[in-house]
Amino acid sequence: MKLYYATGTISIAVAIALEEAGLDYDTHQLNFAAGDQQSPDYTAINPKGRVPALDVNGTILTETGALLDYIATQTPGLMPTDQIQAAKARSVMYYLASTMHVNHAHKMRGHRWADNESSWQDMTAKVPETMTASAQFVETDCLVGPYILGDTFTLADAYLFMVCTWLPGDGVDLAPFPKLRTFMAAMEARDSVKTIRAKGMLG
Repeated sequence: MKLYYATGTISIAVAIALEEAGLDYDTHQLNFAAGDQQSPDYTAINPKGRVPALDVNGTILTETGALLDYIATQTPGLMPTDQIQAAKARSVMYYLASTMHVNHAHKMRGHRWADNESSWQDMTAKVPETMTASAQFVETDCLVGPYILGDTFTLADAYLFMVCTWLPGDGVDLAPFPKLRTFMAAMEARDSVKTIRAKGMLG
């Protein structure tokens, strides 16, 4: 397998998952500042021009949640066998994809939603408020503690961790969120995160 990633992006959740699964993989780093994601070579791999992309024996898979689900099929124990518990974990993943990641993207990607640069400025100014609201939702509705499903780690936690690494840079004060801080500490203590951090992939 080969993971196409950019440092500090949501693609690092997939790298953490691959480490948790103990799977062999290669990586290809994209430099977003240089526009690698829009290069013809990369858009031939992922026409969306985004990361992650995972090459599995010549088949390209995209979208973080889908990749995490695929990785979970390769190594038992990374997602619950109980379907209700699995749905709870996935509900957090879908919230991250549909809401929290979008809130974050308004800081730097306003051009996706508006042509007027003053609108981009408004979007950027809103980010601390919307990301704080997302942090509150994570605190009260997503974390049983220390992980999403209590003491049981799932690959949904890798997704949540990566999104939450963005919170300080988005102007969110973590002091009011003790469960979230406990979660982040638990994730930082995992060998998978230590390995990815040592590789410099977290930024």
